[in-house]
Amino acid sequence: MARGSNAGDFPPGTALNHFLAWNEVRLRRDRRDVILRDLCRLLDRFGDDEAAIETCVAHLAQESAIAWRWRGWIRLRRAAAGARPIGSAARAARALVEAVRAARGSADPACHAAVFQAFETLAALIDLRALAALRPRVRAAVPPPSPRRILVIKLSALGDFVQALGPAAALRRHHAGDRITLLTTAPYTDFARATGYFDEVLIDTRPRIFDLAGWLALRRVLRAGRFDRVYDLQTSDRSSFYAWLMRPGRLPEWSGIARFCSHPHADLDRDAGHTIDKQAEQLLMAGVFPVPLPRCPVPARPLPAPLAGRPFALLIPGSSPRHTAKRWPEDRYGRLARRLSDAGYLPVILGAPGEEAIAAAITALCPEAVDLVGRTDLAALAGLAQQASLTIGNDTGVTHIAASGGNPVVVLFSRASEPARCAPRGGAVSVLSRPDLADLPVDAVFAAALEAVSAIEERAVAVHPGS
Repeated sequence: MARGSNAGDFPPGTALNHFLAWNEVRLRRDRRDVILRDLCRLLDRFGDDEAAIETCVAHLAQESAIAWRWRGWIRLRRAAAGARPIGSAARAARALVEAVRAARGSADPACHAAVFQAFETLAALIDLRALAALRPRVRAAVPPPSPRRILVIKLSALGDFVQALGPAAALRRHHAGDRITLLTTAPYTDFARATGYFDEVLIDTRPRIFDLAGWLALRRVLRAGRFDRVYDLQTSDRSSFYAWLMRPGRLPEWSGIARFCSHPHADLDRDAGHTIDKQAEQLLMAGVFPVPLPRCPVPARPLPAPLAGRPFALLIPGSSPRHTAKRWPEDRYGRLARRLSDAGYLPVILGAPGEEAIAAAITALCPEAVDLVGRTDLAALAGLAQQASLTIGNDTGVTHIAASGGNPVVVLFSRASEPARCAPRGGAVSVLSRPDLADLPVDAVFAAALEAVSAIEERAVAVHPGS
């Protein structure tokens, strides 16, 4: 029986199209890829009717219908009479076959997610590696432990960390009965604990290349966790190397881009898309779906006294000192603060320690503005974002926190970064972009701010008319 199924069986841009195309250029293919192609061939061969479905179910849960396969060619076994498979394995097999049938030709992400979710259910009952072997065989899987020990890796900058909160929420839902540990860097530990997504937070000291003692200490931490599955949301060379720190011995299931990992993010163009879309597809291919937009579920705190009972607008005029091209000029922020104050909003300036001079320049032009630069931790920033009427800021991590609050955010982009790949996402985010932010006038930003607030108010009226 000749080769048949390929990436073109699924619409371009969909998860299964990416998954199959990724495997088509690899010498060592994912076990799920092999089984998926087998199912498509069997359905094509036997007519895609109920009898064909029963053949596929038996192939997965009773006895393989394929005698052997080689380089995309397969030889079918002689049909053998026998009772239909029953029980949980048969039900899981049927769910997978039905999901594959529904996903062929469909661009609906939920249809593609159902295929990967069905693979996860079947993998707990049937050994997928044996089923994907050159001579396939049906063999019971070793039952997974309960509860499972889950590790999530997310190390990098604030904006990237905030963008991982949507995946963190999805993982908490998916692994509701399991123990989830986060490996992150020291600046984000308290914030991560405050979200409630993680049962434990470990600190990665990020040892330098020749820091042998540091690497050995990190290896001890990783091996001591005895993790059953790892979700590498960092997907860097460093975090992928952590898989090898766990050897020798059993390597946990791994979602990411580490070589030979069990649940690869199989997308040849994975680096071209937005970080949030990339992480959502990575988790979809591991059976986790849907993934919400980032939110910061931190407990509410009392507002600072000057803000209590007043509508206020957050201003985020700073950025990393290494990326000053991302900053809209501070005098523009000062004039914008004056315009906001005249419109009835109390301007509140946020930023990291070291940005005090920027805040001083703004308050010189708008003395009414409240300067909170360097005076708020990450959880406090999230609380302010949830209660602010509006946020205007540069492309920096604090603006991502503001977007996660769900209220209107206007974010300013220069040529130094690409909105299509890294713009904050939330319930009401507007992007203003100029190659050089010095060319962005105050009038344009103020108009975008009022438009964003108006859009939210109109949406609230539409959802709750008459309130």
